[in-house]
Amino acid sequence: MDLQLTQRNSPLHLDASSPAPASGSGDRVIETDIPARLDGLPWSGFHTRVVLALGITWILDGLEVTLAGTLSGALKESPALRFSNFDVGLANSAYIAGAVIGAIGFGWLTDRIGRRKLFFITLAVYLTATAATAFSWNLASYALFRFLTGAGIGGEYTAINSTIQELVPARYRGWTDLVINGSFWIGAALGAVAAIVLLDPAFIGPDLGWRLAYFSGACLGIVVFVMRFWIPESPRWLMIHGRPDEAHAIVADIERSATGSVQDKPREAWPKIKLRMRSHTPLHEVAHTLLKLYRTRSLVGLSLMTAQAFFYNAIFFTFALVLTDFFGIAYNQVGWYILPFAAGNFLGPLLLGRLFDTLGRRVMIAFTYGTSGVLLALSGYLFSIGVLSAQTQTIAWMVIFFFASPAASAAYLTVSETFPLEVRALAIALFYAIGTGVGGVAGPVLFGALIDTGSRDSVFAGYLLGSALMIAAAVIGWRYGIAAERRPLESVARPLAFVE
Repeated sequence: MDLQLTQRNSPLHLDASSPAPASGSGDRVIETDIPARLDGLPWSGFHTRVVLALGITWILDGLEVTLAGTLSGALKESPALRFSNFDVGLANSAYIAGAVIGAIGFGWLTDRIGRRKLFFITLAVYLTATAATAFSWNLASYALFRFLTGAGIGGEYTAINSTIQELVPARYRGWTDLVINGSFWIGAALGAVAAIVLLDPAFIGPDLGWRLAYFSGACLGIVVFVMRFWIPESPRWLMIHGRPDEAHAIVADIERSATGSVQDKPREAWPKIKLRMRSHTPLHEVAHTLLKLYRTRSLVGLSLMTAQAFFYNAIFFTFALVLTDFFGIAYNQVGWYILPFAAGNFLGPLLLGRLFDTLGRRVMIAFTYGTSGVLLALSGYLFSIGVLSAQTQTIAWMVIFFFASPAASAAYLTVSETFPLEVRALAIALFYAIGTGVGGVAGPVLFGALIDTGSRDSVFAGYLLGSALMIAAAVIGWRYGIAAERRPLESVARPLAFVE
């Protein structure tokens, strides 16, 4: 079933003799070498701009999630809100629920109307909702605005991970995907520093500080909005959706950026594939692809997504609560503890990411998932018997998430590269939604309730559940994962529009 494409070290070009059907045509066939030539490109300034423009979105998400965690103490102290631990967990779960629903809706639109349009729609939703959060007046309004913020971020996950796969050459795909997703933790560090300043009662009152923190996230989003103009539509998406001329023009621009010219190779110099034009992919075909044609891959994607969602959201959203309730750290000092935690999370993908392209996906997924699961169980036990201080607990988390961060990013990498182009964004959305719905929405509420008990053993039980999920995902990834490293996307999963 796999279509093998040979890699060449040259730019891409659409075969000039290929028919140019009208947009939306469903019965015309083109022969194109665009996938092979995109994969054959050297790394260039264009690819660096893609990394910057997409990575900053993850920085925004990191800022959002960190603010939600570090501001929990301020929300409990705010005269206007007076949240309980359960209220904090409920609001964080609302954010995750919004991300789940947003991912599904925007994921469907991403496959139907294109990657680039969704960049601006989802970012606009995020900007508006984040700014509105700053004006929350009670639990209901805060939870609603967090829900809408999550919807924007959920849509970002689908559009961005699709674009990474379709624009970055195959030999760089794993490392690039992991580093972009790992840039979340740069945002986490920024959020931690912002919280330290904005929650300091010597500078700003407790009710104003958390409002300014959210408003700063909206201001940063405006910068991202401008940077989005650097990113073109995916040529791979355009060539299937009846717009080969646009795809050719974009590839020619990328060529000029990468090599200084558009190289006119002989027609036989690049492997070609034949594709039948289509305006969209019916949902029944999506269901057939995910549930029957690639059923095993769906199991792998769902397992990885669920495990990392519970692991991350349960622990990180209640990070501040553990420090304040069990270690007596003042809520306005929590940011100092997040900085080393964020450093470990960013360094993991940065230093281990290359190994996903060399040692391979299956080896590294099993290693990172398994290691982080075992380490969480060990540190959870030490926490339960009371031998850890706030500092040593933070060091333990730093080490655990050095491995868990590339593991979590690998979940998105796996789903986004192992399904056909026509269903890629929706597949990311569905597995993110199901995995996060099962693991992410329940996690913060569960851990909020466990922390409210005041029992270290209860919290340890939650850690053991997260550990078991990660170890199970490691086993599934090793047994059923796909060796997609350095392979063209069309070789890993050929397009549904492929013509023999």
